[in-house]
Order: sequence, then C-alpha cells, then structure tokens
Amino acid sequence: MKEKHGYAAAFRAVFKYTLPVMAGYIFLGTTYGILMRTSGYPVWLPVVTALIIYTGSMEFLMVGILASAFNPAAAFATAVMVGARHLFYGISLLGTYRDMGPKKFYLIYTTSDETFSIVYTTPIPEVIDKGKAYLIISLLDQMYWVAGALFGTLFGGLITFNTTGLDFVMTAMFVVILLSQWVEDGTALKTMLKDHISELVGIFGSLLCLIVFGPDHFIIPAMIVIFVALTLLRPVLDPEYPKTLKTQEEKA
Repeated sequence: MKEKHGYAAAFRAVFKYTLPVMAGYIFLGTTYGILMRTSGYPVWLPVVTALIIYTGSMEFLMVGILASAFNPAAAFATAVMVGARHLFYGISLLGTYRDMGPKKFYLIYTTSDETFSIVYTTPIPEVIDKGKAYLIISLLDQMYWVAGALFGTLFGGLITFNTTGLDFVMTAMFVVILLSQWVEDGTALKTMLKDHISELVGIFGSLLCLIVFGPDHFIIPAMIVIFVALTLLRPVLDPEYPKTLKTQEEKA
C-alpha cells in the first residue's frame, strides 16, 4: 500500500481545481458584502454570516429577511426551499464521505453547489489521502466566499465600475466543469451515447423541466428527474452494479 501524504501535498494536488470557484466566490462574495453594507448592516455581519450560513442564495435573501418583520417560520421555510437541492448532493456523496471520520461533519456543512462539483469531478492521486483533499477543497471554497464578503464590506464603497453580470461567472464555471467531464469521458461521436449518458441525462432533463416549469421553478424538478433517470440507468452506467448489489444483499 502506498504511503498517504499530508495536508501540504493534498493542498498542492487540489488547489488548482478550486481556482474557478475562487474567481466566482470573490466576485459574488464582494457583491454580497456591498449589499449588506449599503443596506445599513454593520461591517462584521457579512463576514459572520459568510462563516455560519455559507449558502450564497440564502445569504442574499437574508438581506431582505433581516429588514422585514420578524417571522422565523417564513425564514425557515425559505431556507428549506432554497437549500432543498442539497438533499441530492448528500445522496450523491454518501459513498464519497462514508469513511471520513470527524472530517465528515465539516465536509457536509460546507457542501455548496460549487464544492460538490469540484469534489465529484476532481481526480485525487492515490498517494493523497482523499479525506484531507476533500477537506482542503471545502475549506478553500469557504474561505474564498468569506474573503469576498470581507472585501465587499470593507472596500465596497470605493468600487465605481458597473458590476452587472458578474454573477454569470458561476454559470460559466459550471459550463467549464461539464466540458471538462465530457472530454474526460471521451469525445468520439460514434460512442457519444454510451460515454456520455449521465451528461446527456442532465442536459435534456434540465431542458425538459425548464420548458415545463419555467426558469424560476425548474431546479428541484430537474434534480428529481435526473436522480430517477440515473437510478434507473445504473445497471447500464455501471455493469458491475448487479454483482455489487447481490454481494451487499448476501452480506446483509
């Protein structure tokens, strides 16, 4: 068995994969910090919420929630609806985080959309402990968001250029991740259907739900459609799955 290296080696192995997240989180975190300051909140609050809440969409919504009449039930319902997609991330990462020990709690807590994408697609060398690598990814991503919020709340008033459209950087990042996964799985047209079933399910499932439910409500239905489709296609995607399932049933 090869010796597993420590956190320094894990950092060197995964840092480059977090750079797209850094670009997006610095911009979005800065926007969040500016919004909080211009809404009259103290300089420390954006940083604290970035550390504790760490849910980008919910943090932006929280600006309005804090300014409205106190209604914890409505705030809780909003948080559940906004974060419902994380249920699917959790299901997808059950095996990945199964044997992570105490690190598992922090890994679960910091599983954002972007962190999930990086963890799920980043190749970890055999000589690197996966738990340490995933911990570095999660920690770096959260620190990018906190740094952006800190920058925005401290220096937001000095920014004079038009920041409209900066949030598109996150969409661009997910496109890059999809293309990277597509290239890794193979680019031959004759084997497209065989090699890219999961990507095609994601693309067409999302388009279908976008048409049916509209741009404001399609995310959760799309995840349900993708989850069900990939579950049904599991024997095709993983030919060894029936044998693995039978072995698990025999052990149980």
